[in-house]
Order: sequence, then C-alpha cells, then structure tokens
Amino acid sequence: MERRLVAILAADVVGYTALMGADEAGTLRRLMELRHDILEPLITEYHGRIVKLMGDGLLVEFASVVDSVDCAVAWQDNVGVHEAEGDEDKRFRFRIGINLGDVIVEGDDIHGDGVNIAARLEGLADPGGICLSGDAYRQVKGKTEAVFEDMGAQDLKNVAEPVRIYRIAMAGTPPVSTAPPALPSGRDEPLPLPDKPSIAVLPFANMSNDPEQEYFSDGITEDIITDLSKVSGLFVIARNSTFIYKGKAVNIPDVCRELGVRFALEGSVRKAGNRVRITAQLIDGSSGGHLWAERYDRDLTDIFEVQDEVTQQIVAALKVTLSAAEESLIADGGTKNVEAHDLFLRGRGLVFGIKKDREMFDRSTACFRRAIELDPDYADPYAGLGMVYMLDHQNRWSDTPETSLDEA
Repeated sequence: MERRLVAILAADVVGYTALMGADEAGTLRRLMELRHDILEPLITEYHGRIVKLMGDGLLVEFASVVDSVDCAVAWQDNVGVHEAEGDEDKRFRFRIGINLGDVIVEGDDIHGDGVNIAARLEGLADPGGICLSGDAYRQVKGKTEAVFEDMGAQDLKNVAEPVRIYRIAMAGTPPVSTAPPALPSGRDEPLPLPDKPSIAVLPFANMSNDPEQEYFSDGITEDIITDLSKVSGLFVIARNSTFIYKGKAVNIPDVCRELGVRFALEGSVRKAGNRVRITAQLIDGSSGGHLWAERYDRDLTDIFEVQDEVTQQIVAALKVTLSAAEESLIADGGTKNVEAHDLFLRGRGLVFGIKKDREMFDRSTACFRRAIELDPDYADPYAGLGMVYMLDHQNRWSDTPETSLDEA
C-alpha cells in the first residue's frame, strides 16, 4: 500500500442543485467550459493534478502547499472576474478547502483522513472563500501574499481530534469575529417568515453503533422532507440547506432565524438488526419550546408507517389541513418493499457521499438495479441510476462512459 504526503484541495459549486434545477443543460455546459478554460489551466500552472471530478466539485493534489494556496486564490479571483458579467442568479461561486495530509494512493485515486479533512474544510468556507487546516497553514505562513484569519479549533465530523482552521481573507468575505453567526448571504436582518407554517427538517442523528448506517438516518430525514413537501399548506426548507448542519451542535432558534422558518424538526435513528428506534421532536424556533415529541420502537417492516405518522403528527401540530389528494400522496411512499427501499437509501447514500470513483459507481448502480428488480414500479431507484450515469458521463469511471448519457 503506497502512501504519500500531499496538499489536497477540495472544491465545489455553491447552490449547484438550484442552478441545475433552473437550467440543467446550460449549467452543465457552462461548468464544463469553466473547467476547460480557467480551472484546468490554473491547476496545470500551479503543478497540481486533478484526482477526480465529482459532479459540481473537484479534488486536486499538489506536491507543494504554497502552490495549492496560490492556485486557490487565483481560482477564486479568476472565477469571480469571469462570472461578474453574467446574470447574478446564474453565477458560479466555489467553496475551497485545503489540507496537508498523509494519503493512501490507489491507482490514480487518493483516500484517507487527509482527503476527508479537506472536504470538511470546503464545507466550512464562505461562497467564494478558502479554508485551510492548521497543518497546511504552518507550511505556507510567510511564503505567500495571502492574508490568513484564525477561526480557532473546530470539531469536524468523523475526525477524532479538533482541527485548527484558518481562512484566507478574500475580497467580499466578512472578517472573522466573535459575534453571533452571520446570516446566510451576508443579510443583516432575518428572512421574513412565510405566510404559512414553515419548517426545517434537520438531519437525524445516527445513534447506531455502526457508522455504516449513516445512509439510513439520512434517508429517513430525506423521506420526511419529501413527504412534508407534498403539503401545499407548508413551507419546507430543501435538503441541501438543512444538511449543512449535519453533525453539528446547533441552537434551534438560531437555525430557524438563519433559514427564515418558524419551526424545526430534529431527531435520531437507531437501527439494530430488524428493529429500529426513531425519536423526533418538533420545536418552535421563536421560543425554543417543544410542540410535539415522540419515540417509535418498531420492526423495520413498519418503517413506512412511522414516517407517515411523523408527517401526520407535524401537520396536526401546525394545524394544517390536508386535502384528500395530499393525504393520498403522503400515503404513497413509492414502494412498500422494505428491502427495495433500503437498497435505494444505500445507493443514494453512496451518491451523496464524499467518495466519487469507480467503486461508488459500481456499488450504487448495483443497489439501484437490485431495488428495481424487487419493485419495478418504484421510481426513486430509476432516478438514482439517472444521476449516477450522468456523473459517469462527466468522470468516465465505467468501461463504457460514452454510453452513459444515453443510459441516464
């Protein structure tokens, strides 16, 4: 097993899901042009190597931390200039994380904590910003013109020890302060509350002893978000906005203020064998008080009933009236086959995970195809296959990537 010490740069596009939703073909075309015209030449100029493309993101390795930081600064500056003339709601903005770490080399790919930390740092960066670890900062301090701001030691998900984090002061990013967290997009005032009950479903915590069960708790969260979104009388925050809080200790009133909602749902999932325990609590963000809480100890075969009950309890607590059509939509979860549902959740968990490579492609497609075999009328795994084949078209993992767009 080969190992080496490298600087790892992880980057992704801010708000990519919304951009794709507004103009899928145009967004893909513009992103490929941006990579070809700006990002790839910059990476080559600073002696970097693209390890892999991950849909809207890139993983890049450098032999020099200084080169990685200089490349990141040039990256953000060049993208900012390039996108300045376009429509504001279509502009690409990147978050970038940089770490110096020991990695495991497997062919052209790299793995290990060094990569995971870079990915976590990218998630903490401001739109158009750059965060780097203390290990990277110590190697680059005084060797580049970048100005660094200390963000202190922070706990990162699945990282044993707190990591000291620094960010680079970029034009347009607010200075680090000890004041309460800023609102998203630099707003000075909270978003006005919608004219109907509004809710954010926070990622349910995985309380199982097995971290491999993370896909299941995430899946429960996403299924509840989907069911609540079918209720026209509710304003429901999208998955991508709530999952930024995954693995973090949060203050519910602060979260509601940041997202512009009145209520929040949080909970946990513990899966052991054929049994599952789900806890859920609905909280009023204006007071921090509990409106409703429940614990469910059930067999896995009852998982669909539990999700329906949670949705119905929330709707009742918020005094929302369901139409007959909405009741039917919520009751129809897509499948009643527990194994097919679990396979879909596993596949979706792989697609949304950090690892984007041939193994992810093979494992996720196998999950989706097996789910379809078990229930050919279950739409979700077809959508999962479409997503994975689109990613393969971009990244060329499979033996026949030239056919992947047609498969998608």
